[in-house]
Amino acid sequence: MTGRHLLSGPEPDPARDAGHAEPPPRVGFFTDTSVCIGCKACEVACKEWNAIPEDGLSLTGMSYDNTQGLGASTWRHVAFIEQQTPAPDGRTQLPVLDGQFTSPSEPDGVAGQSAPPGEAGELRWLMSSDVCKHCTHAACLDVCPTGSLFRTEFGTVVVQEDICNGCGYCVPACPYGVIEQRPGDGRAFKCTLCYDRLGAGQEPACAKACPTQSIQFGPLEELRERAALRVGQLRESGVAGARLYGHEDHDGVGGDGAFFLLLDEPEVYGLPPAPVVTTRDLPAMWKHAGTAALALLGGMAASFALPAIARRRYSR
Repeated sequence: MTGRHLLSGPEPDPARDAGHAEPPPRVGFFTDTSVCIGCKACEVACKEWNAIPEDGLSLTGMSYDNTQGLGASTWRHVAFIEQQTPAPDGRTQLPVLDGQFTSPSEPDGVAGQSAPPGEAGELRWLMSSDVCKHCTHAACLDVCPTGSLFRTEFGTVVVQEDICNGCGYCVPACPYGVIEQRPGDGRAFKCTLCYDRLGAGQEPACAKACPTQSIQFGPLEELRERAALRVGQLRESGVAGARLYGHEDHDGVGGDGAFFLLLDEPEVYGLPPAPVVTTRDLPAMWKHAGTAALALLGGMAASFALPAIARRRYSR
């Protein structure tokens, strides 16, 4: 399949497919959310290195998250998800003063009993540093009319801000809602995976700044092997909800260049459960459009030809 410009399906070497003759191994991010502490060092490092304008100076009032999501001026976003785990057997226990509780399962909601250890649902924080996925099949790149978006020799997807004309086609094309136009500017911006640092043999600023190695950078195949081992370790230790997201090369986007280890369903983290590259059906759509155009032309030709034939016959 190498050498073909595919819009969907497995693609082992997107950089070579993009025209790079001898590309280095594809690199990317593996984000292990199980060790993310929500320090936002990645957000700060990203903004400082890439000179991104400030945003998100006011809290939302819903959590400690002040940037709310990825955008033109937020290329790394740390999500804070406060989650109440369910009590055993679906029971809900309501804590009151002095460590006592009422239970709806008791008649008349009898109070005054101490909650048995481990019976009540526990509160936990799910934290995750989100970023552009650098998809194998990047719809934003496919629809860009100016060539502002391009595939690098490292397999990443980068926006050239001096070529972007602000058309905005890439914004609805992204299945993850990552790329965005900057207000007052109109041009689109997103994570470049620190393309300038990669060219100098350095790792991206966010991975460099992460104190817990929640954000890991390296060759993509190596990261996938490391992630599979990590999921196995977590499940053996009792974390049944541990799963990988975006690592499969046969998913709807051909696999992500930035994938994640999650502790719950993707929707909990604000991620689509089954993303699909929005340009996947373009060949079939053009085929149907061509068939419809031919049928229309045939109908128009017939509408002119049949009356002419009828008049000729009548004149005889």
